[in-house]
Amino acid sequence: MNWFIYALICLLGWGFADLFYKMGTDEKDRYSHLRIAVWVGLVMGIAAFAMLPLAETSMSFTSLIENAVKYSPASLCYIISMVIGYAGLRYLEISIISPVQNASGAMSAIFMLVFFLAVGRISGIGEIFDVFSLVGTVLIVAGVVLLAVVEQKLSQAEKQLAPQDRKYRFGALALLFPLLYCLFDTIGTAADGIILDEEAGLGLGEIDVLVLYGLTFLFAGIVAWVFLLVKEKRPYNPFAKKELTKGAAACCEEFGQVFYVYAMAKNPVVAAPMVASYCVVSMLLGRVIIKEKLKAKQYACIAAVVAGIIMLGVSEGING
Repeated sequence: MNWFIYALICLLGWGFADLFYKMGTDEKDRYSHLRIAVWVGLVMGIAAFAMLPLAETSMSFTSLIENAVKYSPASLCYIISMVIGYAGLRYLEISIISPVQNASGAMSAIFMLVFFLAVGRISGIGEIFDVFSLVGTVLIVAGVVLLAVVEQKLSQAEKQLAPQDRKYRFGALALLFPLLYCLFDTIGTAADGIILDEEAGLGLGEIDVLVLYGLTFLFAGIVAWVFLLVKEKRPYNPFAKKELTKGAAACCEEFGQVFYVYAMAKNPVVAAPMVASYCVVSMLLGRVIIKEKLKAKQYACIAAVVAGIIMLGVSEGING
């Protein structure tokens, strides 16, 4: 399969992961994001051990530590961004949070192009900035800013309601979750493209990266489980019936992750913005499956963000 098929499968997997994340989020549970992290760590850890014999490099304890250090900038940024994203699902619809979060994939393409320019992989600055990338960036920024204004107005309109009945109780502040996700994920995606690039990367194979990321997330999941044990004075059981939706989300996440790594290894500059378009799948599933309903102004802002992602994707496709 080529990078396009890998990226397509990835965006479908992550689109369904977003749906299950939202369905598995309890808006009244302050630790809901940590319970999701436990499940993701469990699934990724199991997958990592299953793939360990297939790793391209020698996975002795010493080499495992060395490779973990090499990949730590990307893995830590991803884990931080994902846990922040899980927390944001308590306060925002998937139709809002997913497009804002996934502007990062398009932005990271620009960072990667700058790196490839520095190492001589591309010849000029004109290959980085063009009309499409400029318009796309403007649309994304404008969409996010206007969405913040709309969220704040909706929050103000709900002031007469009881706190527990307010859908937009944090207003524009709720957008800090997807924006922080976007920041950390942009850094992680750019680091991934650099690390995985077949010519200028650090020599880690696709399976190596999946193993290292899975083991890192397993450690993060164990830390989250211990934290819940200390705070709640009882062990968290991820296999309880009501928690299984989180497991479905984790499985879709890992499924998408496998194909994401291969897509990034084959064509990181173009694959990144394409994968970011999985927010469209998330939005459609949120509207059809869990019947999310937004105001017309919210849809207009989201349309601007998605259009910006598409413009950046077109730009990188042309330049790539």
